[in-house]
Amino acid sequence: MFAVLNCLNCYRLTGVLDDCFCDIESIDVFNNFKIFPLMQKLIDRDFFRYYRVNLKRPCPFWPDDSHCAIKDCQVEPCPEVRVQHYSQAANTIRDIKECEQAHELGAINSTLSNQSKEAFEDWAHHDDAQDHFCGLDDETSPDAEYVDLRLNPERYTGYKGPSAWRVWNSIYEENCFKPRSVYRPLNPLAPSRGEGFYKWLEGLCLEKRVFYRLISGLHSSINIHLCAENLLDEGWGKPIWGPNVHEFRRRFGSAETKGEGTRWLKNLYFLYLIELRALSKVAPYFERAFINLYTGNSQEDSITKELLLLIFNETKAFPMHFDESSMFAGHKMEAKRLKEEFRLHFKNISRIMDCVGCSKCRLWGTLQTQGLGTALKILFSEKEIKNLPENSPSKGFQLTRQEIVALLNAFGR
Repeated sequence: MFAVLNCLNCYRLTGVLDDCFCDIESIDVFNNFKIFPLMQKLIDRDFFRYYRVNLKRPCPFWPDDSHCAIKDCQVEPCPEVRVQHYSQAANTIRDIKECEQAHELGAINSTLSNQSKEAFEDWAHHDDAQDHFCGLDDETSPDAEYVDLRLNPERYTGYKGPSAWRVWNSIYEENCFKPRSVYRPLNPLAPSRGEGFYKWLEGLCLEKRVFYRLISGLHSSINIHLCAENLLDEGWGKPIWGPNVHEFRRRFGSAETKGEGTRWLKNLYFLYLIELRALSKVAPYFERAFINLYTGNSQEDSITKELLLLIFNETKAFPMHFDESSMFAGHKMEAKRLKEEFRLHFKNISRIMDCVGCSKCRLWGTLQTQGLGTALKILFSEKEIKNLPENSPSKGFQLTRQEIVALLNAFGR
């Protein structure tokens, strides 16, 4: 990780971010010395270690035709070996080896102890006893399962090519308010045609620019983690993971991306600011005495909540937060329409995550998308949070276990 961070430093990201009054240097200092050490402790605790998710939902937009991308990552979708010219046969064998690698690296480790399974039943009884006033998404689905995030780290899986590009292009082309007349390459890693691609962005209203930068920042975060935990070697059948600076340069280097890599990395900082702001705003929800992070171990639960509240106190002290009040501040009816459009576009992106063909990639894509969605829900619920009753649940604002785990793990990424 330090090699990747050093590589980040060599690009010398500096200056003020677009659409806010915060500079990159201040974010670096604040995160590295105040937030990051605390977050590492928090997400390693049992409440945040297990994420309940349904990875079996079918893609609602197109047939599942991805490279090694069926639900259980079986090898069947890969090309069959046929006796052809040597070069064709060699390419086919190579594809099969890549497929088998993607199958192995992308599979979910579903190992759970009997003790953990019993604890999850207890958690479910506790959560069901709470007053929920928002949808539980697919936490209640019979196909939803708890996944141990520690056993399934976000890293390179071999999932790549047109199938992966299709997911991101569907997100950018159909859900980021981009006019169809604006050209964007099929391969998301390929640079666009210079400054012309961004002129349309500058002409958008603040809300739509924010939406694009959040999705771009999420994309950058995912790509950075694939570089930081890349497959370096498979010697003696045991994979060796570590930072791949060459891959980082390929994805973000100024020369390799014609200067666009710097934009993508700045959008990651913008995403950080939005989620940081959400944490500072939601603090009153967790500061109420009856809210606990339940795992069945009261002593451990108390320590987890104390650590979370300590993080909230740090976030509230940050002096250069993004000002969300500048969003949806125009004519009342127009602002309402724009907010609903914003919400529906984001909801559509969360559904596109069901089209990701690698189980482990889908896991982390779903978690980080839900985490960002929860952050936006918080920012758009300021009045409801201010009016929270001190000693009882609120009909106006409620967070599920799944949303809390996703929010903090997404910010931790």
